[in-house]
Amino acid sequence: MEQLGTLEELPERYREQLEASNLVPLWPNLRNFIPPHAPQPHTLATAWYFHQIKPLLLQAGELAPIEKAERRVLALANPGHGLDNMKVSPAMYLGMQLLLPKEWAPAHRHTPNAVRLIIEGEGAYTTVEGQKCLMEHGDMILTPSGLWHEHGHDGDQPVIWMDILDLPLVYYMEASFVEEGRRQEVDRINQGSTHNYAAGIVPTPHFIREDAVYPMLRYAWKDTKKVLDALAAGTTRQEVIQVAYVNPETGRDCQNILGYSALLLRAKETVSLPLRSTAQVFHVIEGELKINIDQQHFSLAKADTACAPCFAAIDLINTSEQPCYVFIADEAPLQRKLGLYSVRERQLSHERFTKVAVEEAGI
Repeated sequence: MEQLGTLEELPERYREQLEASNLVPLWPNLRNFIPPHAPQPHTLATAWYFHQIKPLLLQAGELAPIEKAERRVLALANPGHGLDNMKVSPAMYLGMQLLLPKEWAPAHRHTPNAVRLIIEGEGAYTTVEGQKCLMEHGDMILTPSGLWHEHGHDGDQPVIWMDILDLPLVYYMEASFVEEGRRQEVDRINQGSTHNYAAGIVPTPHFIREDAVYPMLRYAWKDTKKVLDALAAGTTRQEVIQVAYVNPETGRDCQNILGYSALLLRAKETVSLPLRSTAQVFHVIEGELKINIDQQHFSLAKADTACAPCFAAIDLINTSEQPCYVFIADEAPLQRKLGLYSVRERQLSHERFTKVAVEEAGI
């Protein structure tokens, strides 16, 4: 591709006139914004290890009372975007949140969408629009844009969960803000997803207001794990075992901007993913995982997290004799809405035993 002119080639007087008029020549910067053939992501392959995070988070519990912190969180920052930007990818924010026994994180609502993935501890809950969602290991709880939510803890041990928000995108659009509210009155306790929804059926009438687009707020891990195990028992070794978190009434993504799924790696199994146009986050719910991202190698244990940039070559490898359960977050729903989502096949070695995830399923 032909080399374009540089800013330094322009006369100094001309550049001064442009700056005074709030004008910028496009051609010296064109390839930075529209690079040839493929994006040039700032997102770097990065891993965060729970054994390093937990002691620092517990120390934050001593240093920052909940009354001063409101939400006691350590953000997982991708160095490719700069640590001050506190984001993992262009549209994804991750944070590890701590709630101590008898604490209450006050009610508020905000424009970014959020989910909570429960990592450790018992006795805590999130109340969303009056629905009390109990927090158990591996559960995913939605707190969508504009809905009141608060966190409480009736147990006796610290509880830790991971927040996943589309905050970077909402902030970039200058649409991010929060409103404070009063403690909610609980009108329903949610103990698990299958009490309200099962394959092919929905309750009538719906248990929340008819105009709600989030009929299910708590996706219990015990239910998700049962489905993954059943799929593993009924499929061949050539098939990837993966499920998507969806709106049970529509079958669409459970949120508008970010997508979520869970994947099961059987003992000694390797899955080679296709090249996807979206950044991805991988979090180990149970088991151990080796993940290769563009020739970078990370070993993850339970509660560890890694991220990969767009179009990365990713291998998920379970070297143990036990299954490994992986939670995945990505930006696919947003990219699909914008018409930007794409998948490229990898040139895989015939000498390796690999599997490719089925993209037609929207996973």
